[in-house]
Amino acid sequence: MTEAYVKQEINNRIATIEFFHPAHNSLPGDILAKLANTITEAGKNDGVKVIILKSGGDRTFCAGASFNELININDADTGKIFFSGFANVINAMRKCPKFIIGRIQGKTVGGGVGVAAATDYCMATKFAAIKLSELNVGIGPFVVGPAVERKLGTSGFSQIAIDANSFYEAEWAKQKGLYNEVYETLEELDEAVQKFAENLCNYNPEAMKEMKKVFWSGTEDWDNLLAERAGISGKLVLSDFTKETLKRFK
Repeated sequence: MTEAYVKQEINNRIATIEFFHPAHNSLPGDILAKLANTITEAGKNDGVKVIILKSGGDRTFCAGASFNELININDADTGKIFFSGFANVINAMRKCPKFIIGRIQGKTVGGGVGVAAATDYCMATKFAAIKLSELNVGIGPFVVGPAVERKLGTSGFSQIAIDANSFYEAEWAKQKGLYNEVYETLEELDEAVQKFAENLCNYNPEAMKEMKKVFWSGTEDWDNLLAERAGISGKLVLSDFTKETLKRFK
């Protein structure tokens, strides 16, 4: 079984950042920390003009938070630290001065939807259905909520957050504004992502940096907001309801 990783390749001023985990690309704390750090470093690298964010494998983009870690949380501080992992990735993406293109090859769940929503331009295959499953286990999509709501609007966000058992098709996600383009095959997606990134490299990096600031204006308080939200999830994961539910899932 392949080990979990975060890796980066830089070719022709395009940084491709890829994460992988053998459990359907679920994200434990150490991988989230590496991912946030890699995005931040790519943002500071003068040799990089555009970032592509992708995951390994061809089936699932991201299954969300690591279940094994979730089950083992026994105090509020540990809970807050765990849920801050996704907050740190989203904030790293928000603050990165370069455009981040999302390449979503398959289903994405929970925290993975938040990561997709925090990209600046997101391209997917028709297999990339989304689900916010947090309510299923007794918590809620608190940390990723602001990023998802920013793309889907309050109506779309509340719909998938409440209907926590259902996958919503890629076409639905496109209509709501999460995906910018949806492709029939993985090959078509990869070709389109590459071409799009190469085209962006022709533009003025200063202009792109200023545009990114404009697109994310109004989110300046997210360092505090997402930390607060991580605290809510951290408390809820300790509730009797959630503990019992997680035992059943185990």
